[in-house]
Amino acid sequence: MNPVQINLSSQYHKNADSPDPGVYRQILEPGMRFRRTIVFLILITVLLTRVCGQSTPSADSGMTQYTVTRVVDGDTFWVDDGSREGLKVRLIGVDAPEPRNSGFKMKGYFGSESSAYLSQLLDGRKVRLEYDVSRHDRYGRTLAYVYLEDGTFVNADLVKNGYATVMTMPPNVKHAEEFVKLAEKARKQKRGLWKPAPSQPID
Repeated sequence: MNPVQINLSSQYHKNADSPDPGVYRQILEPGMRFRRTIVFLILITVLLTRVCGQSTPSADSGMTQYTVTRVVDGDTFWVDDGSREGLKVRLIGVDAPEPRNSGFKMKGYFGSESSAYLSQLLDGRKVRLEYDVSRHDRYGRTLAYVYLEDGTFVNADLVKNGYATVMTMPPNVKHAEEFVKLAEKARKQKRGLWKPAPSQPID
């Protein structure tokens, strides 16, 4: 018996049941075209979002300026936002002592001075508001970092000069480290509220 010869050439595997390469392309191309379309749409959406965000100045982008109408205390004030009531703003990351007894809060040491300082800094002037993660507190006040037209960072200025202490409330922690450093420096230099109260002995 003659040994059986097996043809291992590529021609042996090519038969009538083997699909033509063009068939594979017809099967794969629709899926590839769909994926490419999805990617293209995603890219267009991202680009449009960026363009719209850059071309439309708003309070969210920190471009709008407001006129301060009234200072409540050392860390809260009102601005004219075009509404009947106005916008009540609470400075992020800082806490000034109370200037007066109100509700459950007692007047704090250096409270009057802190309130007077913020009034001198802000009354009738234009400010720019910058926001963090959380936009409002539980009282409905707008939480913001505040800048004067000359670039003065109001939140930092209060801490730096001892008119407010640091009060970090996550998730609004963008400038927390900066405020802590400024407070430590003000404490060492005994600025503002870090000065001993009249009834306290000086070390």
